[in-house]
Amino acid sequence: MAKKRPQTKAKQPQLKDGEIPVVGAREPCPCGSGRRYKACHGRVAAHAVTELVQRPFEGLPSEGDWVALRELVPAATVELKLKESLPEGVPSVTLATVLPMAWPALRRDDGSVLIGLQNDTASGDISRDLADTLQRALTAQPGTPIQGRRAPADGPRLQELLDPEGAFEPVVHSGFEFWVPDAEHSTPEVAASLERANAAAIPTVKLSGVDAAYWCETPDKNHLRWVMPYPEEQLLDALARLHAAGRSSLGEGTRLVGSFRAHGLTVPVWDLPTGVTADDVEKPAAEFAERLATALASDAPLTPGERRARGGLTNRQVTLS
Repeated sequence: MAKKRPQTKAKQPQLKDGEIPVVGAREPCPCGSGRRYKACHGRVAAHAVTELVQRPFEGLPSEGDWVALRELVPAATVELKLKESLPEGVPSVTLATVLPMAWPALRRDDGSVLIGLQNDTASGDISRDLADTLQRALTAQPGTPIQGRRAPADGPRLQELLDPEGAFEPVVHSGFEFWVPDAEHSTPEVAASLERANAAAIPTVKLSGVDAAYWCETPDKNHLRWVMPYPEEQLLDALARLHAAGRSSLGEGTRLVGSFRAHGLTVPVWDLPTGVTADDVEKPAAEFAERLATALASDAPLTPGERRARGGLTNRQVTLS
């Protein structure tokens, strides 16, 4: 038998990092190293899309409202304005807290686009994942739901697609009827999803006098959850000063009970008596905002009582994301 000729591999040109295309994980890396892509430049790409971005909505208009709609508000919509003109056949783009069947996005029959905010995301950068979903929805066929996927590591973020001067004005809904223009003719699956979602929605109202503050009603008591844009340490010091001085409440029977940490921002939470409505806390919230501004401006060392108050607030802090 004839001897087999030894196999020789053609030497591949060495490419620069910026020139490496994405290939299958088990394919040879295009850089010419001889290793599989997943063990070479694919490792860098994977790290880029899994690295956690602590403040994914930083730089967007109304960052606090983005956080609130992502973590706190059951049913709300916001019309989004893009930097570029909308493609032909797309009359509008609307951000929604949740979509039917937990779809990441939906291109409606009329061509309009709905983007879901509260979905799980595949990478550590919610902004990049949402931008990828938005771009795919803009070119999808009308009547098509958009499925989730991992966004490309070099894909744009929302900050690159949305108009930085565009208003971000959430409309809070009592239910999810905004899902379907004609609920009577929706599919059985969507109708069932709508019924379940409405049954689980907690009544929520956005305050009009201060930014990113949301009242909600629960069976035992009501709450005010207020997403604040200040650095966490500075904010906790200011809250501690007010708490120690007995000036952290929003009126009789109300109490500052702690805070959430969500997407790089701090969200103080007040317990409210059952009978206290959103309208009832509008004026107290505005007055508290003035007291807080004064406390934030102070750089005096915390007193022993203020340090104890700060410790109590810190112990009751919960991280959502």
